[in-house]
Amino acid sequence: MVTHSTAHVEPRERADFWSQQVDSRHTRLDFRYARRDGFRGELTSQRSDDYELIGWRSDRIEYVRTPGLVRQDPAPDYRFLFPVEGELTLRQDGQEARLAPGFGRLMTLDTPFELLHDSMLRGVILSIPARGIDGPLNRKAPLDAALDLTTGLGRVLHGMLLSLHAERNRLDAAQFNAVTDRVVELLCMVAAGDDRPDAADHLAQVEAAIRRYARDHATEPDLTGASMARALGWSLRQVQLALQRSGTTPRELIREERLRVVRDRLQRPEYTHMTISELACALGFSSASALSTAFRRRFGTSPRELRRRYQQA
Repeated sequence: MVTHSTAHVEPRERADFWSQQVDSRHTRLDFRYARRDGFRGELTSQRSDDYELIGWRSDRIEYVRTPGLVRQDPAPDYRFLFPVEGELTLRQDGQEARLAPGFGRLMTLDTPFELLHDSMLRGVILSIPARGIDGPLNRKAPLDAALDLTTGLGRVLHGMLLSLHAERNRLDAAQFNAVTDRVVELLCMVAAGDDRPDAADHLAQVEAAIRRYARDHATEPDLTGASMARALGWSLRQVQLALQRSGTTPRELIREERLRVVRDRLQRPEYTHMTISELACALGFSSASALSTAFRRRFGTSPRELRRRYQQA
């Protein structure tokens, strides 16, 4: 966890300091300050290889992502943001949307926008790899969604993110990743509209049970769609249909949960004695090469590279 504050910067240098901090965490933006001299801002950040969760407050400012910046510096990953105190105004495609506490926005930075807030707004923003949203939702085009965080799963999601940020000093990288994985799953459900009362039908209940089972039994090398179906008392066809709703299959779900277990073990010192080949065998992958290929596709790095980074940290 790191904290950056303009309180320790010379007043005339604070705007440049803030611009640098924001650019380094997101992408190239234009900044329009109400006043550059004496600008006040503070952010706290916890990050892993996949996610970054930032809480911030600052004076009045407008962040602008122009068409030129989108072309010059593409940024397909997602940001989920919401205010805790104060109000955000988002202008995009000729439309203006206001975000008050209790409402959030899931968006990419590959669409031009203007984001404005008044003095000393306090907000939270979560950076999510594009594959973390587009894969589970089976999307071919970026998603832009306004989300109600005052009721149902939206309220649970809101509470989890606030709690995750509050406990940032007590969580290591593996714990942070594990919780954020669950947050992103909820976020996908809310964005897809699966928090509607009429979505709680039989297939939705089956899907939730299958996901829990796959998570709890991912370390079993002989786990398959058929074995999950038998254990849960359903047919394989029911399992396939339930997962098809969210654009995945039993095989893909099992692989996803096993890759998360591998990522967790690569970060933990009690597993440093295990080679990549041993990890692959223990988690049901045919070889270290098969694991590395799937791991790089999912997390953008190889198992060895990830382990090396955590050993050097």
